[in-house]
Amino acid sequence: MPRTSVKPMHVLILGSPQSWEDLGEWLEARARVERVDTFEAALEALESEPYDIVISCAADLIPFKSVFFSEQASVVLDTISQGVCIIDESGELVWANPKMLGFPQEVRDRVSQCCVETFRWATTQAREDTSEMRGRRFSITTSENQHFEMTATPVIDLDKRITKVASIVWDSTESRRLQDKIDALDQAGRELVRLDAEQFSRLDVQERLSLLEQKILRSTKELLHFDNFAIFVLDRSRQKLDLVLSSGQPGAQAHMELLVSTEGNGIVGFVAARGRSYICPDVSLDSRYIEGIPGAKSSLTVPLRLHDRIIGVANFESTKRNAFSEDDRQFAEIFGRYLAIALHILELLVSERHTTTGRLGSDVMAQITGPLNDILTEVEGLVEDYIGHDDLRHRLRAISEHAVMIRESINEVTSRKPGLVGARSKSTFRCDPELTGKKVLVADDEDIIRDTIRDVLTGYGCEVTAVGDGGSAYELVSREPFDLVLSDIKMPGKNGYEIFAAAKEANGATPVILITGFGYDPNHAIVRARREGLSAVLFKPFKVDQLLSEIRAALKSAKPA
Repeated sequence: MPRTSVKPMHVLILGSPQSWEDLGEWLEARARVERVDTFEAALEALESEPYDIVISCAADLIPFKSVFFSEQASVVLDTISQGVCIIDESGELVWANPKMLGFPQEVRDRVSQCCVETFRWATTQAREDTSEMRGRRFSITTSENQHFEMTATPVIDLDKRITKVASIVWDSTESRRLQDKIDALDQAGRELVRLDAEQFSRLDVQERLSLLEQKILRSTKELLHFDNFAIFVLDRSRQKLDLVLSSGQPGAQAHMELLVSTEGNGIVGFVAARGRSYICPDVSLDSRYIEGIPGAKSSLTVPLRLHDRIIGVANFESTKRNAFSEDDRQFAEIFGRYLAIALHILELLVSERHTTTGRLGSDVMAQITGPLNDILTEVEGLVEDYIGHDDLRHRLRAISEHAVMIRESINEVTSRKPGLVGARSKSTFRCDPELTGKKVLVADDEDIIRDTIRDVLTGYGCEVTAVGDGGSAYELVSREPFDLVLSDIKMPGKNGYEIFAAAKEANGATPVILITGFGYDPNHAIVRARREGLSAVLFKPFKVDQLLSEIRAALKSAKPA
């Protein structure tokens, strides 16, 4: 059989030690051998041809170590996320890594200027021991509103002369964006809870609601840079989410009943049920999404927390896909805590009105302490996340300080009791010719409000029928004549608008006054009723004099059927 041809090994021998003579002769008889005397010649040979093995004394291979580490350093400089360069005294680029060369020309020009500036400064400030000279830091903002940070450090030779300037440059646009957002978060939180007691004492609840809506809109623009939001509060007794505030012409969400459920109640119901935030990058691909603003492409929904309770949901929407990031989610959650406190302070949470009626400010403070501590805890967590970003950490610390200061303003504003203000004992009431003998129906599911109104009107000579649910009120106005109907908007069974409609159907001349707690107005019931002959609206808390004034005006304006 023919012998198989085997390609001989290719061997490179560096150096010629006397002891190798026998090895060299043995290899030359069996392999293709080449000899070189110097390290440089070995490198040249390795670059020109492939070798199977290199043989050398250990000492002759030491230069390979430097080459290896040089290659590793080159890999590091080529792959790091910072730009690195060396600039000479005249501002000329001596060397730069790929990242530096990829920065805009405007940035590279500014880096050269800063290095020249540093060179001159270092030359002037040089000390006897120039090795202790530290670098200088610069901030660069481009015409495209990109932000860069750089350090410029003098390069000192063996003769202690400054020969060049080495610079490290990194893109800080994202960091600056986070810094701006923290500033906005801080400002938004302070604005939402900065409640001037004297100012608020001059506003009724609807005016307070409008003021809060303006604050939320402004804060949302500054914080998330989006105008479209919807704020829902949880009615715990019905496990229903009521739309309280919105901006951006809400769609189907405003006209449908949303329950706290993971299925069939949109992202809002899902977030309320799970208690976790939800980013929807593309609404067209998410079966949970229910139409909010026209043309919405993405949304961010966060729970509103008071300590360990979910009391509502904030939903932000955008006409752009993937408009919300994890940073947006994190900051929106903190903003949501401020928002929950603001809503609670202004007593807009209709589902919690029974627990707040008659409560002293100290009791409310006991509730608010937990949420404030939650804000402080989350801020401390962010401080740990942004180690190395001193500016961000400083602003986060400022949020902590402002959260602590909130307590005083809360205590001042919540010292007032909601409901009926200025009620007196029945012994001080006198019969009023305009009210004596008038048959009045009072419907309100809050015992303290219903009983107080009944006592006030009875003291002025009215014949009062008081009921605590909408179903009973609906039946009464349908079958009995009344001179006046006072009804809360939100009650079990039937709501205030349905009672208003039934009273008008029974007798179009019957005056009806609707009462609303904390600005609650489902499906714009007040607006609809006013167009259809509603006499007045009372926003809790209201004064006895205001109640009597509205009743007298309503009775005077009533026309025979």
